[in-house]
Amino acid sequence: MDHMSTPPQSAAHPQTGAAAPPDIVEIERAISRVAHMLTRAKQHDRTVAEAGVPVDRAAVPLLGALADAPDPLRPGELAVRLAVEAPHVTRQVQRLERAGYVERVPDPDDGRAQRVRITDAGLEAVERVRAAGRQWMADALAGWSPQERAQLAVLVHRMVDDFRAHSDHLARCDARPAE
Repeated sequence: MDHMSTPPQSAAHPQTGAAAPPDIVEIERAISRVAHMLTRAKQHDRTVAEAGVPVDRAAVPLLGALADAPDPLRPGELAVRLAVEAPHVTRQVQRLERAGYVERVPDPDDGRAQRVRITDAGLEAVERVRAAGRQWMADALAGWSPQERAQLAVLVHRMVDDFRAHSDHLARCDARPAE
């Protein structure tokens, strides 16, 4: 189905009633379509099957966060990074620990606490899942020129950076005491 087959609808802001510009509506629509496609269970199942890594969907971002962290993380830090509740992280860590992908280590700053560290098997699993995902993406974008793919990467990184900066700005505004 052609993604432009239906004209963008102006969406009214729930509080002000102001209509969103059509380009913003289309960006939101495109991001929603990508997010839905990439987070579908079928897509996950295909990717982990190709990678040969039997983990559930919630485990993949957790393993990725640990793989990208320079040091072991506290479960609470993982929850914040993944924007999930701490009990969710605890359950995933337990599953991943049983599978040999992560291990708990003492927290050097607090003898009563533990941190979570990815194991060599976990690093290998992350790389295999990422490689399968990259191959899927390369196959899907095979008709794009290298310049188009590079431009897309630049624009997506810019968008994410701007989204993060805006979220950080709003968080700082929310944290200011009321006058």
